[in-house]
Amino acid sequence: MPANDNIELITANPRRAINKLAFPTILSLLLMFLNNLIDSFWVSGINSDALAALGFISPLYLVMIGLGSGIGAGANSLISRYVGARRFEDANNAVMHSLIIMVIVSFLVLLVGVFFLEDLIVLLGASSVRSYCLSYGGVIFLLNIVFLAPNIHASIFRAEGDVARATNPLIMTAIVNMILDPILIYWLDLGIFGAGLATVVSSFLGWLWMIYWIYIKKDTFFKFKFSYYRGKLEIYKQILFVSLPAAIEEIIFSLVAIILNFLIIHTAGVSEVASFTIAWRFISIAFLPCMAIGIATITVSGVSYGARNWQNFNETIKYSTILSLAITLLICSMFYIFAFPICDVFNFQAGNPELVERAAEILRILVFYNCLISLGATAAYTYQGIGSGFKSLALTILRELVLSMAFAYVLAIPLNMGVFGVYLGAIIGMNLGSIIGFVFIWIFNMKFKKECGL
Repeated sequence: MPANDNIELITANPRRAINKLAFPTILSLLLMFLNNLIDSFWVSGINSDALAALGFISPLYLVMIGLGSGIGAGANSLISRYVGARRFEDANNAVMHSLIIMVIVSFLVLLVGVFFLEDLIVLLGASSVRSYCLSYGGVIFLLNIVFLAPNIHASIFRAEGDVARATNPLIMTAIVNMILDPILIYWLDLGIFGAGLATVVSSFLGWLWMIYWIYIKKDTFFKFKFSYYRGKLEIYKQILFVSLPAAIEEIIFSLVAIILNFLIIHTAGVSEVASFTIAWRFISIAFLPCMAIGIATITVSGVSYGARNWQNFNETIKYSTILSLAITLLICSMFYIFAFPICDVFNFQAGNPELVERAAEILRILVFYNCLISLGATAAYTYQGIGSGFKSLALTILRELVLSMAFAYVLAIPLNMGVFGVYLGAIIGMNLGSIIGFVFIWIFNMKFKKECGL
């Protein structure tokens, strides 16, 4: 099975490979996160309770996205290492193993949605907006496969360097969702259920496009056929050793939003959650460069590590860090300067200038949350690329929970700084944890250099 031009690019030029993989991914992720903003925009026109419900359900939705991203990261990591070692038959086998894992996980999420969704809503402190949460979250959980599958298929396409097929269906998904939201929510009068249905339908259409390439056009580099499947426990282990920590990392990101919601309710009330929900959407957008470049880093670092090529590995770490840091700081600066006009867009639907003005104030504080996040993200994604998923998870737990949430709690409650303490503590912990993470991956980089005899 000879390599194609995409494979040769990944193995030969880390900078060009990262650029080719990352920038289209930034566009697709930007549109996906704009989906969340568009959902918030249209749902805010229902009432503030519906917007708050969206804020409570969003972390659960992101858990599902995280599961798909986690499995995709595990598949991407292992397949990339096989590609670096020129073991293409094993790469095809790993593709099939990852799809089997996807089906099992989707069924488990379905069971959670059927039997425990209402309990989760109560546990999240969303009892006062329970009906809205069930209307939006029910369809999301029941049809979770349409979120898991596109993520995993896109990760496999990235492993072969086919960035167009990894991103174009996701772009289409975002555009279709933007069109369907107002139609289903208002024209068909489905309310917040219509927002959830629009998200499901648009994601399903993106997945169908991927299925067309794989099973009808049949021109993908890796083959999604059971004839390539050779069941090996070791392959499942290697995928899961990255998938599980990566998925847990995504769940941790959602857990952070849940904890922040709890602290905000305790210090400022439910109305602050609605404003925070708007601001947090933009903070998520500011993280997109790190995420997109990090996804590219999984592939490029995995190939370099599999080929035992320290020069390419070292170049991947340095270039991805500098690139994501520069873009993130630029976006954060723009959000700080234009916070009020950006958030004022929501006033068109919400008709609540106080809510929107408070969202802008929160946004101006939280832009500092992302200042050094590229350092920690580079470390996490590089560890995933080399198959050390649990090291990536440990750094994420340290950064997101142990430091960020601990500082948020201490400043807000024991030190009695209120909701400002919540935001300030999260900022301090995130930036400190990011620095620590980068120190760890740089130490590993120097050890790998010695292993390669350099």
